Amino acid sequence: MDNELLKKVRKIEIKTRSLSHQIFAGEYHSAFKGRGMAFSEVREYQYGDDVRNMDWNVTARLRAPYIKVFEEERELTVVLLVDVSGSRFFGTSSKMKKDLMAEVAAVLSFSASINNDKVGALFFSSRVEKFIPPKKGRSHLLRIIRELIEFEPEEKGTNIGEALRFLTNAIKKKCTAFLLSDLLDVDDKGNPRYEDALKVAVNRHDISAINIYDPREREIPDVGLLNVMDGETGEQMWVNTSDKEWRKSFKGWNDTVNDRTMSTLRKYKVDCVSIRTDEDYVKGLVSLFKSRG
Repeated sequence: MDNELLKKVRKIEIKTRSLSHQIFAGEYHSAFKGRGMAFSEVREYQYGDDVRNMDWNVTARLRAPYIKVFEEERELTVVLLVDVSGSRFFGTSSKMKKDLMAEVAAVLSFSASINNDKVGALFFSSRVEKFIPPKKGRSHLLRIIRELIEFEPEEKGTNIGEALRFLTNAIKKKCTAFLLSDLLDVDDKGNPRYEDALKVAVNRHDISAINIYDPREREIPDVGLLNVMDGETGEQMWVNTSDKEWRKSFKGWNDTVNDRTMSTLRKYKVDCVSIRTDEDYVKGLVSLFKSRG
């Protein structure tokens, strides 16, 4: 790990570990504790493992050998589903969505660790990019934080359904999963494309969504001609933000997307909190935890 990356990891660790101890540990404990005793998971194949325990579905999907592991645990298993699509490189205030997502994920990781829970992470774009099976320990958490900072996906698109399907297949027993995303994965009518996968996943796992967004993704002020680019497709275009009808149409479409996304999450009883890049995330996370307490 180079010095610059080490500094970034250490900075996030100091800030988020402190927050986890001071603010979130108790809230997290009451919100998520005691949701089951046993679970099973998958991990990468190691020399000497019994090949009869191979998980061929996961092996085929990740193009690397994975085996099924069966354990009994008193603690929870926490899995972070982290959106690493191209749209995360956007932010018009003090932070990009990517940076805010990394801090929130780190807080959740340390909060889980304080309660002796295992933590894993799944990074997804238009496909599952990387899966870090749940484990305990500081070095494991720092690995997750390092990946949150520096991971570079092969794809730029978004497919939340693919991430949810992988979660359902890879973690066999109930886990607590946090979906960290801008949730911009909809069809041409503004309906979430991942509803079917969500419907299956919530029957097995306890899922909460943390919607990370920038206010300028919902509404754009009058700043004249503006060259905009889609972070996922690379498509560029000029828009006239002085056109009142265009601004109204832009806001209307994004309001529709947000309304239909939140409606879908409520339909399947998925707790959700929305956190803006120009706001402190502490309040949002506390409200999420308290809503479950």
